[in-house]
Amino acid sequence: MKILAGNSNKPLAEAIATYLNLPLTKASVRRFSDQEIFVEIHENVRGEDVFLVQSTSYPANDNLMELLICVDALRRASARRITAVVPYYGYARQDRKPGPRTPISAKLVANLITKAGADRVLTMDLHAGQIQGFFDIPTDNLFGAPVMTRDLKENLPDSKLMIVSPDVGGVVRARAYAKRVDAPLAIIDKRREQPGESEVMNIIGDVEGYHCILVDDIVDSAGTLCNAADALIASGASSVSAYVVHGVLSGGAVARVGASKMESLVITDSIMATEAVRVSDKIRVLSIAPLIGEAIRRIAQESSVSSLFD
Repeated sequence: MKILAGNSNKPLAEAIATYLNLPLTKASVRRFSDQEIFVEIHENVRGEDVFLVQSTSYPANDNLMELLICVDALRRASARRITAVVPYYGYARQDRKPGPRTPISAKLVANLITKAGADRVLTMDLHAGQIQGFFDIPTDNLFGAPVMTRDLKENLPDSKLMIVSPDVGGVVRARAYAKRVDAPLAIIDKRREQPGESEVMNIIGDVEGYHCILVDDIVDSAGTLCNAADALIASGASSVSAYVVHGVLSGGAVARVGASKMESLVITDSIMATEAVRVSDKIRVLSIAPLIGEAIRRIAQESSVSSLFD
């Protein structure tokens, strides 16, 4: 088994390799003067089970192209099996046609990864479960809930907790969290007029006196979370915190979180933290390296991955 890292999230790849007690495979991923990507693997991978760690986070197109070229390099180097480990699967929010003459980019990216030569995909908290079906190769979708709920139990009061879904689409995820921490569930009914902007319309459930925990898979502009926090506090919530797996946090999101009524935002290192995230006193980052590392070990040993979440 070999672990190869792209440039999108080297610290996570190193942490996964440390968990597995393996060195990262020596390789260079560099760019020519016109920004063409060039990949060279400096070790023999013939007949090896290779796991390529590369999130398709910002800059999404560069990191996606790097992933595809790395897969092609491994295929041409005669690797026995190539597993694309994509902790954050970019373009996942484009999983359907929201209007006429629009693409389903999540399917297009799945086709690209498959055609490049990947034999398997390992990812985490897909924005929509049906994206697994976009791949014609085996795809394992891990869940950050065990990592998140463990931290939640250790750091937040265990009485009067309420899990809150920031929109109707996240109810299944929020219900899973609520079941793990034995807490009631509330739902925020929101209307999104255009991408990146949302307006809270109504709160389904009585949140008065509760410590509310917003849970979601992606925080991008943080507008939804901040608006939800305002609405929950206005409805009598004692405090509001948020647990979100993928911290995209683009634009002024970090400043928005810092100025919000949320006490804290907890994310994972599926996307490499920016300097603004690292210095923020409201944002904490949890490592998913042990979870992904254990999944990689089980895939290599041909044992059950789903039992990780039993």
